Amino acid sequence: MQALLLEQSEGKTLAAIKNIASDLLPAGNVTVDISWSGINYKDALAITGKGKIIRQFPMVPGIDFAGTVHHSEDPRFHTGQAVLLTGWGVGEHHWGGLAEQARVNGDWLVAMPEGMDARKAMIIGTAGFTAMLCVMALEEGGVTPESGEVLVTGASGGVGSTAIALLSALGYRVVAVSGRDSTHDYLRQLGASEILPRSAFSDDTRPLEKQRWAGAVDTAGDRVLASVLAQMNYNSTVAACGLAGGFALPTTVMPFILRNVRLQGVDSVMTPAARRSEAWKRLVKILPASFYQQATREVPLADAADAAARLLDNRVTGRTLVKIG
Repeated sequence: MQALLLEQSEGKTLAAIKNIASDLLPAGNVTVDISWSGINYKDALAITGKGKIIRQFPMVPGIDFAGTVHHSEDPRFHTGQAVLLTGWGVGEHHWGGLAEQARVNGDWLVAMPEGMDARKAMIIGTAGFTAMLCVMALEEGGVTPESGEVLVTGASGGVGSTAIALLSALGYRVVAVSGRDSTHDYLRQLGASEILPRSAFSDDTRPLEKQRWAGAVDTAGDRVLASVLAQMNYNSTVAACGLAGGFALPTTVMPFILRNVRLQGVDSVMTPAARRSEAWKRLVKILPASFYQQATREVPLADAADAAARLLDNRVTGRTLVKIG
């Protein structure tokens, strides 16, 4: 089988397409023939070596994939069944989806939901799955379309763009935050009613600012998240799922104790099976057909490393798919 293999030499990460014997795949009770994967932010950090994602080499990156079961020792899955996988450390400490095959634990797999196929599943990918979890967190925090405007930071990325499409389809008025003017038309097509520059959220902020947002999905962290928290309405919810802007949080307790703001962390890696299934079923129902035609770029496995570099250089809008099978 062919795979994008990451190896380390003199402290540098080297990425190359190599032919690997299938019997070298790591332990697992289900082997999957992969047809589609994608390039996520975490994949890009791993492939380029610009983030300490990979701790053991060699490694096949790719934190999500979709395909069909090649062989199964798990009674829940059968040969030829369509499946998908996101998270569980795959592509980080267990060989991942940027290969023609993967061998994984059946507990990590999700049967392909009715109405979904492998390509659509990877247009959504980890990013879209995370976005759905963020929307669910806002709903569980009591944020409704009648509550007011919902802010989405990092709006042109995979999580942000899917969150906009989901929130808009559910009837929310969505305001996007983006650092690139070139993305404005794309964000409006997804459903953003207003677009604000990232610079408006990048400076030091007072502990409390004028209230504006009923809810927020934040992918940035650091000063952006601190600025968002200071602007939240009373009894609002922020779903925080990323740290593209940094892992610090230079804020105070004031938004939480004076405005009853709820900061809900969202993790998509270790999400329990029942919640995964619920999220994927809702993605099938909520996302409009037009979403799958929006800013999706396809590359072959051979170009995955270059696509990762482009993503980190902020030269990618929307989702990058990797066609494998």
